[in-house]
Amino acid sequence: MLGSTHGTLTSDLRARVVACGEQTGDAVHETAAVAVAAGETDVSGQPLYAPVPDLDRFFRPASVAVVGASDSDGRPGAGITRQLVAWAEHVGARLHPVHPSRPSVYGRACVRSVRELAAPVDLAVLLVSDPLPVIEELAEAEVRFAVAFASGYAETGPEGAAAQARLAEAAERAGVRLLGPNTNLNAFERFRDDLQGPAVALITQSGHQGRPVFALQELGVRLSHWAPTGNEADLESADFLSYFAEQPEVGAIACYLEGLKDGRSFLLAADRAARRKVPVVAVKVGRTETGARTAASHTGKLTGTDAVVDAAMRQYGVIRVDGLDELQDTAALLARARTPVADGVAVYAISGGTGAHFADLATAAGLRIPRLSEARQAELHQWIPPYLNVANPVDNGGHPVGDERGRKIIDAILADPAIGVLICPITGPFPPMSDRLAQDLVDAAETTDKLVCVVWGSPVGTEPAYRSTLLGSSRVATFRTFANCITAVRAHLAHHRFTAGYVSPFDEAPRTPSPSFRKAQALMRPGEQLSEHAAKQLLRAYGIRVPREQLVTSAAAAVRAAGLVGYPVVMKASAPRLAHKTELGLVRIGLTSASQVRDAYRELTDIARYEDIDLDGILVCQMVERGVEMVVGVTQDALFGPTVTAGLGGVLVEVLNDVAVRVPPFGEDQARAMLAELRGRALLDGVRGGPPVDVDALVEVVLRVQRMALELGGVLSELDINPLMVLPRGQGAVALDALAVCR
Repeated sequence: MLGSTHGTLTSDLRARVVACGEQTGDAVHETAAVAVAAGETDVSGQPLYAPVPDLDRFFRPASVAVVGASDSDGRPGAGITRQLVAWAEHVGARLHPVHPSRPSVYGRACVRSVRELAAPVDLAVLLVSDPLPVIEELAEAEVRFAVAFASGYAETGPEGAAAQARLAEAAERAGVRLLGPNTNLNAFERFRDDLQGPAVALITQSGHQGRPVFALQELGVRLSHWAPTGNEADLESADFLSYFAEQPEVGAIACYLEGLKDGRSFLLAADRAARRKVPVVAVKVGRTETGARTAASHTGKLTGTDAVVDAAMRQYGVIRVDGLDELQDTAALLARARTPVADGVAVYAISGGTGAHFADLATAAGLRIPRLSEARQAELHQWIPPYLNVANPVDNGGHPVGDERGRKIIDAILADPAIGVLICPITGPFPPMSDRLAQDLVDAAETTDKLVCVVWGSPVGTEPAYRSTLLGSSRVATFRTFANCITAVRAHLAHHRFTAGYVSPFDEAPRTPSPSFRKAQALMRPGEQLSEHAAKQLLRAYGIRVPREQLVTSAAAAVRAAGLVGYPVVMKASAPRLAHKTELGLVRIGLTSASQVRDAYRELTDIARYEDIDLDGILVCQMVERGVEMVVGVTQDALFGPTVTAGLGGVLVEVLNDVAVRVPPFGEDQARAMLAELRGRALLDGVRGGPPVDVDALVEVVLRVQRMALELGGVLSELDINPLMVLPRGQGAVALDALAVCR
């Protein structure tokens, strides 16, 4: 038991939590490559690193076999074959049509089966309704990758899922990496090769949902890859995410995800991107019950509890957006923008109303719009009339057209050290002023490391200032709406804050069980809910403080226990499978005398007999007051496994629903971030004259519960510490009640 020595923290805290059991001797962490080769896993048996698949020959094959190739007009395969022929010619790949009865397709000689291919083939595109027999032949032809275009698999129900499993097993036996089924050929689109700069790589589980991002090329944004993953029988989104994170030309990864095949695989891939500082932007459907149900019918995979998915993405810096327009604009900005030199945003507008409107929206979204210094304002008033506000937003009353004042205004704002981003909302074209303003912004952007953004609000979008001047610049980020600009800029600043301090939690995840685990094993009862007394013993095994208490089976023993524990006391019934004791009248608090204790014992045992509850005894507990009631627990998620929850506790926990969740492993920074997310976070700092509570002790409990989740996740279905009384600063935290359910 820890007692209440919680005064020191940070490096001390992690040391104490590790001392709760682990003694691995791992002084130096192995590199990811060595760890993968060694098959290194955490204490729960989950992998700590994931290999990066070599997908070079998938995206840039030297030779392609098209199985089921056709050139018959009106046949679906003919259009696809024609697309592949054109694509192969463009990238310089040899294309081999395969058809059992056709001598040639589009002037190219056919072979009857992949067995007859004369040379090894990098990629086979399977345009047949039943790809299973073909996959079984691919090993003989030494084919490395295959795309199964056919549908009718896991998206259709149990029978389709079984057929998909057989497809995956056949690919594994053949040594072939399989994309699909239920996919398309977006990977083999004609990408523009005349665009420069960092590129966006795209992952979509539904091909059509990637079209807006693919169209970024028409706005001058380079696209390097497109992975349409479909049902993910083998290759999954995480494989492509890991691969793209390692490609030097990729500046950002855009994802449209309907479901995740494996939670840990996705987190390892996101971790790789975070280590490489490659931003990942994702639309993940399934926020609502309807969306989740539709996604399951489309891809046949778990969508995951949305709150857990959201938290997991946030842990690893994945930027989650809602719309495809946001995905497009945010990915484009993150791919091209440089590292911010400051987080202050300046708003430069030709109208006071426009500036005020934009500033309201930006501030509400969490962007910082600092007031410019008096000296900077005086400088701006050299070129802007004194009756206009230049504190930020900067209102110029109309951008100067006939001289150099406009450019000087922009340069002066960008020169302010507090400003890292300049945003100019142009609500509509107003030539020649808007034309000159656009050109001045482009020219200024070429001379600064700071981010320059323009919102071109015209619904037409055909104006030369927009089409030629703004879109012709790779240094100006151009948007069509206020909201998308704010979303993208916020994501840009947040991504760089996140990666600047990122430390992978997988590097420090425990590898071996602790002594606490061995103690806990003896307490577990498979398939049962533990009594409160046993659940508290489980907490004590992991160094989580519980009140002084004794389990008694007679009124006389209860009186003796109360004397040892110290008045006032709390008395509670203790039994396996007993929850909601308060509702059943099985709790008595504030008992101050032996007679009250004897009476309470008789009352509690009488109620238990009436309710047919098989007691293991009555708990006589120390009464703990003067703190904030919190809840900390473990639940099982179908996608990610055990998760840790923390929030405001007590009897109103289900009403308030003010909780935050994280997926282990995570460090102290994420434990603190959980608390920062709570709507009632201010309670921990003291309200209405109350003292601040021991947040350090609360963080320590969260980390110890995480250790329990990692070590006991296979045998612990649920853990609920409620309330966890967090005492005034320096006095610790005490688990007043606990519920534990074994698997």
